[in-house]
Formats: sequence, C-alpha cells, structure tokens
Amino acid sequence: MRLIVTAATAAAGLSLLVTACSSASSAGSAPSVRSATAVASSVSSSPDTRLFTGTQLKAMLEPATYFPSGFKRDANGAVNTGSAFQPASPPGKLPCTRLDGTSWVDLSGIGSVSFAQNDFLDSAAVEEYAQEIDEFPGTGAQDVMANLRRVVKTCPSFKDPQTGAKVAVKLGHGPSVGDDSLSFTLTSPSWQGGTTLVAIRVGTAVVSVLYSASSGTGATPAKALADRIASQVISRSLAA
Repeated sequence: MRLIVTAATAAAGLSLLVTACSSASSAGSAPSVRSATAVASSVSSSPDTRLFTGTQLKAMLEPATYFPSGFKRDANGAVNTGSAFQPASPPGKLPCTRLDGTSWVDLSGIGSVSFAQNDFLDSAAVEEYAQEIDEFPGTGAQDVMANLRRVVKTCPSFKDPQTGAKVAVKLGHGPSVGDDSLSFTLTSPSWQGGTTLVAIRVGTAVVSVLYSASSGTGATPAKALADRIASQVISRSLAA
C-alpha cells in the first residue's frame, strides 16, 4: 500500500489517507499485498514549478483502451497524490522481492514528491501490467536511475516468497527515449513466464513499468508501454 497526503485531509487535520495497492504477481502465481511505504504527514507546495502533480501525472498514464482485451484495471492499485505535493521522504530499506511488485522504483531509496500509478490484470490474474510516474525535486530523478543500476549488485537474485524458487535478476537497456532508461528481467525455472521492468527518466520524472508475462519475459510489451508513457511526459513537458 501507499500512504499519501491529500490537500483535503491536510486542511481538515485528518490522518493520512491509506490506499492499498496490489503487488504484481509472479507469472502463474496469485497476487499478494505489497509492503507499505510511509511518508511524512505534511503537505508541501511545489518544490519546483516544473514538477507535475499526481493529478497531472495520472492523465499521462495509458488508459484501459491501450491494454489487450481481457485486462481490467485493479481498483485497489490505482492511486495518486492529487493536486498536492508530499515531502520527498526516503522509502527506507526494502527487500529484493520488491522487484516483483508495483512501485519497485522505491528500491532506488529516493522519495518522490508526487506520483500516479495503476495496474491491469488479465481475467486469470496470471499476467499484469503496472504503470507509474514519479516526480523528484533537484537531481532526484538522476539519482533514482543511478541507484537502480546498483540494485542488480545488491539483488542479483532473490527468493520468490510464493514459490520458494530462486529468481534471477538481469540488468539491461531500456527504450531509446527520454534522458535515460534501463530494464530488468526477472526469470525463474519455477515460473511459467517472466517479468520485465522498465524505467525511463524524462527530466525530473521517472516512468516505471512492470509486465508479468505468462510466457517469455514480456520485454516487448513492457518497453512499448514505458515508451508511450515517456512520450506523453515529454509532450506535456514541452507544452507546459
């Protein structure tokens, strides 16, 4: 789940709004609840006028019509920070298993000031698309990409909590779009397919995508989705 702050709750002095998101499942396994990422309870104004709010980022995610027939949005997995900005609080130390879940970008250890995300599951719940955009102040987005590249050294593999099998992690190249990109491929002999993760930096924003496939690694669909979202961010940035 993510804990987010909205302008309404801040004005009313209420507690943080807790929104649960589903974890991306290994191909052929059931979804599990994702770990919580805590953020501070105060709402801040934009730390940089170039940064997009969660509401604006939500409009840049691909709509349901983009995804193959049979995929439906997971209502519990759709969340954004709204029109307010949250403190860029570090997510804290996370297990390597987060690579096989939504908001895997948190493994960078860098907190975002705004974000929007959702995910789509097929009817059998064995394939999943997850899409997210995070905004970072200063050089945060560059730091995210640098830190993600180091993840393969700290997490060359991990134990799948659902199957108990060893999952291999391989770092690769992302699409040729934006300012920087990378990909991760997750494979295990106990999985029916594999998972591909893609991150693309566009200025101060980082687009992150997960695709869990029932066969193959899902590299082509994952990169195609990340490319389209990054192109949206570029277009909106130029128009701003």
